[in-house]
Amino acid sequence: MTAAAPPPTDPGATPTTARSLAPDIARGAMLLLIALANVHLYVYGHPIGIRAYPRDVDGPDQVVALLQVMLVDGRAYPLFALLFGYGIVQLAWRRSAVGLPAPAVTRLVRRRGAWMIVIGLAHGVLLWSGDIIGAYGLLAVLMAGLLVRGTDLSLLVTATVGVVLASMVYALTGLTMPGEQQVLLQSMTMEDPGNALISRAVEWASFGFLTQAFPVFGAVALGAWAARRRLLDEPERHRPLLVRVAVCGIGAAILLGLPLALMIAQLWTAPPLVAVLLAGALHALGGYAGGAGYAAAFGLLAIRVAQRGGPGPVTHALQACGQRSLSCYLAQSVAFVALLPAWTLGLGDDAQLWQAALVAAGAWLVILLVAVASDRAGYRGPAEILLRRLTYGPRRSHADLTAHT
Repeated sequence: MTAAAPPPTDPGATPTTARSLAPDIARGAMLLLIALANVHLYVYGHPIGIRAYPRDVDGPDQVVALLQVMLVDGRAYPLFALLFGYGIVQLAWRRSAVGLPAPAVTRLVRRRGAWMIVIGLAHGVLLWSGDIIGAYGLLAVLMAGLLVRGTDLSLLVTATVGVVLASMVYALTGLTMPGEQQVLLQSMTMEDPGNALISRAVEWASFGFLTQAFPVFGAVALGAWAARRRLLDEPERHRPLLVRVAVCGIGAAILLGLPLALMIAQLWTAPPLVAVLLAGALHALGGYAGGAGYAAAFGLLAIRVAQRGGPGPVTHALQACGQRSLSCYLAQSVAFVALLPAWTLGLGDDAQLWQAALVAAGAWLVILLVAVASDRAGYRGPAEILLRRLTYGPRRSHADLTAHT
């Protein structure tokens, strides 16, 4: 009688030394873009207009608004979504390589996504209602079958539909906020911590959860398509394509974001309604293009690093941050919340855009240095350890988890 084959075992987390460089440095740099994109939503005390930017920008704030809308706003999250889809395919391949069948891999992705929703809920209610962890967890739950077992054609069709729908929805984001509203998230202005917590729960359920997921599902599909071609795992094989995507994508982000940037910077006042709607739609298209362009640029950077014999100090720092991207993202919220809302120090009251941008860059830099120190000490990010244990169960020792990613 032939003995039954043993069931496939979990291969564990990918050793740090075996991880692809390009996705990690992209995630590390992406966190700076996310910090810059989020921080102006902590500022209050000014009447807000398009995309919750202050209406009364001038001088340095105009420069910040121009650069941020063209290069950061609506570009960071498509990049995040693209890398998220890329990472899911990497996870699926690793499990499939040890014999785990596709249905089991799909369930694993859904379980991971469900726990991300739980973590996102805690993050949104306790700290930052604009949380994106829960939104991407929802996408993992809903899109797991497509990402793991879908055809290349179905991924490309989903990406195309996502771009079209995001552009249609984003056309409305070019409209000015009504009245004299001074903040998008009312919890920022509440001095009582209890009232602010209740407000964040409502904001997360309505703004930070559902509306964050819808505009970027196409980028998740696009990232999965790119992962199947190993565009960032083997960038040297795809260098001509990456060059074209980087140049055209970032160029399109700047060009298509310019009309809305001019409006937000108060350099194009009283535009006609059709121009406002068109500017919002073009901004969304530029966001998808920019996300892809940034990802390709980091693929090209990985080629250069390999040619030089390995990461230098800056690249290594980005890599360490990217390997702990979930923990570093949560740490940004801790830093912003400690300083800016009314229920803490209240430094966001009447702050200028350029001041908020400095806070974002400074927080990212400090967190980057902490990530480097953690890497040298051999410690993984605490949020990564938590998510892995929730997803797979406590089957591995802490020492094993700290040595892997």
